[in-house]
Amino acid sequence: MSKTSKWCFLLATVVGFSVQLQPASAEFPEKAIEFIIPFGAGGGADIEGRLLAKEMSKVLGVPFVAINKPGAGGAVTYTYVKNAKPDGYKIAWNSTSVLTTTNIGNVPFDYKALDHIGRVHFQPLVMAVNANSKWKSAESFVNDCKAKPETLKIGHAGTGSTTHLTAVIFTKMTKCKAILVPLGVKRRNPALLSGEVDAMAAPLTGAVSLVKGGKFRIITHLTGKRNPTISEVPTMKELGHDIAFDHFRGLSVPKGTPDAVKAKLTDAMMKAARSKAFMDLAKTKGFTVDPSGPAEFDKMLAVRNEIVADIMKSSGIYRSKKFKSSK
Repeated sequence: MSKTSKWCFLLATVVGFSVQLQPASAEFPEKAIEFIIPFGAGGGADIEGRLLAKEMSKVLGVPFVAINKPGAGGAVTYTYVKNAKPDGYKIAWNSTSVLTTTNIGNVPFDYKALDHIGRVHFQPLVMAVNANSKWKSAESFVNDCKAKPETLKIGHAGTGSTTHLTAVIFTKMTKCKAILVPLGVKRRNPALLSGEVDAMAAPLTGAVSLVKGGKFRIITHLTGKRNPTISEVPTMKELGHDIAFDHFRGLSVPKGTPDAVKAKLTDAMMKAARSKAFMDLAKTKGFTVDPSGPAEFDKMLAVRNEIVADIMKSSGIYRSKKFKSSK
């Protein structure tokens, strides 16, 4: 072997050895992360999600690309993330829809088919009427509803949605026989403003601007405690009904995402949720920032899933398809 060949051989050996010493993959994260929003642009989920993504990007030092994938009450987003590679680069901005869309059968899997990073915040699910209406309280609305069964109309986002369940809970607990009208998110507020419906069920963030503007009046909500933004509004519990049910938002990733990756995402989520920008938005919109990690969130999901399933069963909209529950 010539002197040149020997040097080439030694160089190749050293390079090969040094490559073997490198870690198998770079430390997470090393590239942009997709932040998938289950609903359309401009709504509460979109506004809140995009701000959280921006703040998480600051913590982790990589871009968080917010992408809207609406459809079937969240089914499009949850299916997309479920089928993604479990490496932390695709995150679902979840909500109570991760329980409603799975229980109504929009997807052939349950909420356990995803790994869950944690909850970011929660907000009341409210019953609102037009501020120009005669109803000043939940009691007055219910009394009229009972006096004229199947006459008053309550609008909601769509069959099987969280707001549909809100309307179902309200009518069943108060024994108010109203007509429940699926309107879609965009039509819900205009329908109440125009008088097409007499009341509507909505998350607080979907109604708060019109409440502050003197157009809507909130008569009750399902959260167990009063909300500071609408501190004058009594809860359903205060009215004698045993219910504590609110609308949450959090993060989910594909099943099997490494624990180390999930831990980093949880830390970034916690810090982003408590950022000044996100806390300021919470004060404006009326939601409560209360981040929790995977273990606590999983416990909450299990309890809420039973509530959602029971409500859907009582309403005849529970899933009919059989599927193997993920473990």
